[in-house]
Amino acid sequence: MVDQDHTAPTPQAAGLRNRHIAMIALGGIIGAGLFVGSGAAIAATGPAVLLAFLAVGILVILVMRMLGEMVTADPGRGSFVEYIRAAHGNRTGFTAGWLYWFFWVVVLGSEAIAGAILLRDWIGLPVWVLAIALIVVLKLVNFAAPRVFGECEFWLSMIKVVSIIAFIAVSVLYAAHVFGPGVPVRQNVLGHGGFFPHGVVAVLSIIPTILFTMMGSEIATVAAAESPEPGKNVARVTRSIGTRVTLFYLASVAMILVDVPWPSIVPGHSPFVTAMDVMGVPGAGLLMRIVVLSAVLSCLNSSMYITSRVLTELAAKGDAPAILIRKSTMHTPRLAITVSSVVGTLVAFSSILAPDTIFAFLLSCSGGVILVVYCLIVSAYVQTRYRAQKAGQAENFSLLLFPYCNYGTLLAVACVFVAMLANPAERMTAIASLGTAVFFFLLASLKKMPSLEEVR
Repeated sequence: MVDQDHTAPTPQAAGLRNRHIAMIALGGIIGAGLFVGSGAAIAATGPAVLLAFLAVGILVILVMRMLGEMVTADPGRGSFVEYIRAAHGNRTGFTAGWLYWFFWVVVLGSEAIAGAILLRDWIGLPVWVLAIALIVVLKLVNFAAPRVFGECEFWLSMIKVVSIIAFIAVSVLYAAHVFGPGVPVRQNVLGHGGFFPHGVVAVLSIIPTILFTMMGSEIATVAAAESPEPGKNVARVTRSIGTRVTLFYLASVAMILVDVPWPSIVPGHSPFVTAMDVMGVPGAGLLMRIVVLSAVLSCLNSSMYITSRVLTELAAKGDAPAILIRKSTMHTPRLAITVSSVVGTLVAFSSILAPDTIFAFLLSCSGGVILVVYCLIVSAYVQTRYRAQKAGQAENFSLLLFPYCNYGTLLAVACVFVAMLANPAERMTAIASLGTAVFFFLLASLKKMPSLEEVR
């Protein structure tokens, strides 16, 4: 009998390294939503958009801190979905896992179309052909060993991080009159209707859109499982990633508001390009197109990775077909990757064939579900910490103002949904997102659930 083990890499050899985990966590959050989508947020709220970014940043910081403490207290359980399952039971675990998969598979299809539109100006092929080509290429990347995915994601994320740092540095020099004609900072920020030109409700209702651009740091808790030291990597990342991302977003958006009169920001057009044009940066449009393309590819790459891993984990718990658990000799769940990429392709085609019906409905359904998932993480932390305190094992939990901080977070999310319901432009997203969460929970209720002892 031929021993084939020597031809296949070990899980550690094929796995992700510490630098991959760190950059996946940081770069995975910084997507095209910042470089392009932030323009719509600025136009909708004016300078007060900084408060919305700060609020979302605080939410991300808190959620990551809670995740980190749960993982440190009980390492090796799996992704954050399994901590929700342990706290609230299998039905809630089923709901959280499928909601998260659904969110990211819609992102996968959306980013494929966004990348195809960017490439169309350089490659004279139809959008649907380019979208399929992008999905196929990144599917092959994910088919390889996890380290190949990690290396691709590392360099794509590096482009984004370096670009933001360079933009902030140049903007500061421009605002400080080191070059250029000078900037009327006060006039640019406050001279067009004040700090709240569209009111406070506009700030609350734009939060889901901003959260869509800032979420993704929890990917690191999934990716860390394929690294040599998963517990340490998760603890290291969750301690600092939320703060770093918040500073990145706040600093870059603040410099846009300082250098450019915010009413000149056009939704759908990159505010970074607008700012660089004002500063006289040569080739601003081309530079930003390259950066946005790298951001889209990075997000597409991460979407395929995270959907396949969550699908595999759901299958392992009996919440998806067991065949999806299978892995190749490279330790990658190729069937789960294929399923997610096919569904993502269907989402992409819906944006071409039925952009105002099916695709708009999918976007509405997925738009606010990440808020629901984050609420489940917060409530899972409360339950887990109470249990640890009763058992006298709460030494790994140190979040201040517990449980008031947690209940305050849940109340803040509820206020966001109320603001969305009050805003006609966001009302359908709120209703559809809550309806999607109810749908998956009802689906879980109809399914015969194994006991917690059976799935452990």
